[in-house]
Amino acid sequence: MAMWVLHYLLVTFLITITYGIDAASAGIARHYTFHSLSPIPLWQIQLKNITRLCKTKTIVAVNGKFPGPKVTAREGDNLQIKVVNHVSNNISIHWHGIRQLRSGWADGPSYVTQCPIQTGQSYVYNFTIIGQRGTLWWHAHIQWMRATVYGPLIILPKLHQPYPFPKPYKQVPIIFGEWFNADPQAVVQQALQTGAGPNASDAHTFNGLPGPLYNCSTKETYKLVVKPGKTYLLQLINAALDDELFFIIANHTLTVVEADASYVKPFQTNIVLLGPGQTTNVLLKTKPIYPNATFYMLARPYFTGQGTIDNTTVAGILKYHHKPTSNHFNSSKNLPVIKPSLPPINSTSYAANFTKMFRSLANSRFPANVPKIVDKKFFFTVGLGTNPCPKNQTCQGPTNTTKFAAAINNVSFILPNTTSLLQSYFSGMSKKVFTTNFPSTPVFPFNYTGVPPNNTMVSRGTKVVVLKYNTTVELVLQGTSILGIETHPIHLHGYNFYVVGQGFGNFDPTRDPKQYNLADPVERNTINVPSGGWVAIRFLADNPGVWFMHCHIEIHLSWGLTMAWVVLDGDLPNQKLPPPPSDFPKC
Repeated sequence: MAMWVLHYLLVTFLITITYGIDAASAGIARHYTFHSLSPIPLWQIQLKNITRLCKTKTIVAVNGKFPGPKVTAREGDNLQIKVVNHVSNNISIHWHGIRQLRSGWADGPSYVTQCPIQTGQSYVYNFTIIGQRGTLWWHAHIQWMRATVYGPLIILPKLHQPYPFPKPYKQVPIIFGEWFNADPQAVVQQALQTGAGPNASDAHTFNGLPGPLYNCSTKETYKLVVKPGKTYLLQLINAALDDELFFIIANHTLTVVEADASYVKPFQTNIVLLGPGQTTNVLLKTKPIYPNATFYMLARPYFTGQGTIDNTTVAGILKYHHKPTSNHFNSSKNLPVIKPSLPPINSTSYAANFTKMFRSLANSRFPANVPKIVDKKFFFTVGLGTNPCPKNQTCQGPTNTTKFAAAINNVSFILPNTTSLLQSYFSGMSKKVFTTNFPSTPVFPFNYTGVPPNNTMVSRGTKVVVLKYNTTVELVLQGTSILGIETHPIHLHGYNFYVVGQGFGNFDPTRDPKQYNLADPVERNTINVPSGGWVAIRFLADNPGVWFMHCHIEIHLSWGLTMAWVVLDGDLPNQKLPPPPSDFPKC
């Protein structure tokens, strides 16, 4: 080992991907070694420190890389991931979108399915990818650590299984992120202490690079070099903490073929919209001949709320590879750059029309198994609210006597800090940790998208919903106008769900279900509740364990816009959650 390594504190991910023993993959194994380096001043930019926007700062990164390394596996693979933590921060890793069938101990959200991995401790994440293929991602799931600890998780189809679209010439992950000049942990702590909204990020990024529209960042520009007449699969991942983002490539049309690792009926668009946590695969068919131009790729927020956000634009460059000739040698430096136009920042009409384009393939090979009969119906409001300012303190929330909060059905969730929900449930000690009386409908109904009520205070608690194994669930998520209307990207751990309906205003339980799409609804793990509207989802509770559901806007999660589902064991051995592994982290 090089001597400089001894100067660093390491978080080491040892990933062994062992293929299943079926005929298509027998005898194949892959090995990955990741290192997440806790930055110290020594070997600044090369190893520990990263410079962006003319400022050098230390970050927690994986393998000295930002973003972290790409994990590639195949459907049916078993992944075994050993995480050894030597940084001062506690850490846990969530494998966003992985079903974790009977492997909830590996899901990763701190104090939900595990205690975080403390300094000097290790933990082996062990799970199998069952019935999934496509683009997902992994990220830290404690406080705001995912600001820099994230990377792509690409699941290839089983060997000899073709894509349901033209085979791409090349696959290219593009991860959208947010860059903070300040320490993201300090940003959220300041917001929680003062009760104010958090300070906005300083830039958006493509694969960690802000690009030429930011101060002194021309050399830190993501460039995608393509060949004429080829089809590329762009694997778009929105890893931003707080921003939903529009994405466009100048003078190029994109064909959407997948969302959240589920294939969709292909449709063409010039602009893609992704909420935080969402992934979208698009086909980019390059121009048949060299175009004598380069093209901007841009991303900028979509936002309808009242807070302060980072409304800046990240730019990358799409550049065509050209064999130099006597007339064209080095001419690419002087080519014009074509810049596209993005919708207005508050373009809710575009967001709604784009979202409605997503439909499942719903064919014999990839059926849409949407539940037609529903056992349990739930109606959850999602939105902001307030908490009282502590005694003898002046706050910076909506008033100087309140703090910003967020809630589902007016319950602002409190995470335990001495155990995890899953541990307490499995050990039969849950009564000391959580209650099972999470309201299935709002306790005090009101005009959800109209004039908000005078009382915006939320209740606080650690409450869950309990479901019997194989219960079919319909959940309506209703946005509210309290402290402003905005979208909420809701992510459900441990499950995919079908988006059977959506609309603006208040959900009408008599009229709106008649318009549900039960034939080919899109299957997702993260869905945007429309700004000033509602969305209806259905899923089959066939995965025992405790499963987090939360807004993927990080400050909303910090404010309590989250809850958990407890899915009980079934009767058969393969319907029960196994015990935790022997190296399970302790709080």
